[in-house]
Amino acid sequence: MADLPQKTPAPDSAPLRSATPGKPASAKASPADKSDTAKRDVLTEQLEGSASAEGADVKAGPKIRRKKIKKSVPQARVCIHAGENNTIVTFTDLDGNKLGGSSAGMAGFKGSRKSTPYAAKVAAEKAAELMQGYGVQSVTVEVKGLGPGREQSIRGLQSAGLNLDAIIDTTPIPHGGVRPPGRRRV
Repeated sequence: MADLPQKTPAPDSAPLRSATPGKPASAKASPADKSDTAKRDVLTEQLEGSASAEGADVKAGPKIRRKKIKKSVPQARVCIHAGENNTIVTFTDLDGNKLGGSSAGMAGFKGSRKSTPYAAKVAAEKAAELMQGYGVQSVTVEVKGLGPGREQSIRGLQSAGLNLDAIIDTTPIPHGGVRPPGRRRV
């Protein structure tokens, strides 16, 4: 048999990029870079191989959805933030974990109509409707802010059939605080 000439692979014209950031690119890849690449390839094959067992096509069955277990909360807290431009109604349990809520914007009002008392009432009714799945019967209401939806949002909760245990005003009021600005000189 005749000796066949050995073919050597042609060097790539593109420079090699460094596998690790911060190190300069060199013509030869270090053995550590090669082992990292090999590990990455093995992990990729394992992930792809887990989808099919040893090359055999395994049909994936329907995904099993676990039923969400809604906890029963007979007594809850309602936090109403009555701002100048919007009214936000949030239902929480007594530990402070959020159950759900609504706002005048979520109730379908946009622009200046969000800041009306009627929008606040609709938002409170919508939030109470969402809480029916939790079995909320009585609530403690905490009102914060001086917006136009302050009173009507409480009436919306009453019209939704909730028993109000207490109404607490948590509007932040400054006492002391920083030095007031000086008188305007024109």
